[in-house]
Amino acid sequence: MVRVGVVGATGYAGAELVRILAGHPRVTLSTLVSRQYADVPFDAVYPALTGLVDTACTSLSVEAVCETADLIFLALPHKVPMSIVPELMRQGKRVIDLSADFRFRNAAAYEAFYQPHTAPELLARAVYGLSEINRDAICGADLIGNPGCYPTSILLPLVPLAREKLIQASGIVADSKSGVSGAGRTAAVASMYCEITESFKAYKVADHRHNPEIDEVLGRAFQQQVHLTFVPHLVPMSRGMLSTVYATLADGVDTRQVADCLAAQYDASPFVRLLPEDRLPETRFVRGTNYCDIAFRIDADNRRLILVSAIDNLVKGAAGQAVQNMNLMLGWEETLGLDGLPFPV
Repeated sequence: MVRVGVVGATGYAGAELVRILAGHPRVTLSTLVSRQYADVPFDAVYPALTGLVDTACTSLSVEAVCETADLIFLALPHKVPMSIVPELMRQGKRVIDLSADFRFRNAAAYEAFYQPHTAPELLARAVYGLSEINRDAICGADLIGNPGCYPTSILLPLVPLAREKLIQASGIVADSKSGVSGAGRTAAVASMYCEITESFKAYKVADHRHNPEIDEVLGRAFQQQVHLTFVPHLVPMSRGMLSTVYATLADGVDTRQVADCLAAQYDASPFVRLLPEDRLPETRFVRGTNYCDIAFRIDADNRRLILVSAIDNLVKGAAGQAVQNMNLMLGWEETLGLDGLPFPV
């Protein structure tokens, strides 16, 4: 058994990690860290887990975490992980960071949308944890920058097509909708019930900090600089994410080539489901799971490829993908602890 700690255990992504890890057959959930709920049993914070996870949360001590855990998940706000990851690495710990602090190779790209990076020497060591795309690099890695939820939903359908040059690098548009849990558990007026119920809005249009993350990964796939137009939206549901991505097909590319490319990338990937021609993804069909459902259509008159993907933003978009990455890092089946059946309704 591997001893696992979750730092930031009582936020939405942290709580989802605890839920998944509590049922994982090869880990011991040894340490739960929460600044706000130190000394409070976890199931008092999340009563759904009453009698299942009653471990008391602790305040953050890097020394204590290193003593009690072999692998550490960081579900903390951006900027905080970079202050503690260097010491965790010096102590020989494996780390999966759910913030943006170690997602970028280019420190300047990170700093343009976040803040000065205090551990840039670790960026080259970190592996971007888009599981199905970077599987080989993740295996055996000791530091993972877990992707954001929007980038996961956008990059999984796009990257294989970009690598094979089946789509043009210019003019790509991603239109994405997220449940409110993506905003985190911290109280804010914009995510209050009366502010979001019976409403639907775009936000941070052409100015969202996930845009440079998507651009960097997509640029590596195309082997050229790329800038995608990204428009996120907030929908009045607790969890779920659906992205519709528009791209121009390369000359001569047809439906069969697109389908074959996606199948070649994902037929052996247990958590990517390529839907048949008569179905499109819906958030309710991936709720609570680590699946990403993908389908596509071609607007022949405009030579436009329309890709649709759906994920649960807290699972495949955060905690589930993090556990999938842990499984790969440790040489285990990547489905361990993640193979629960979806709810049919």
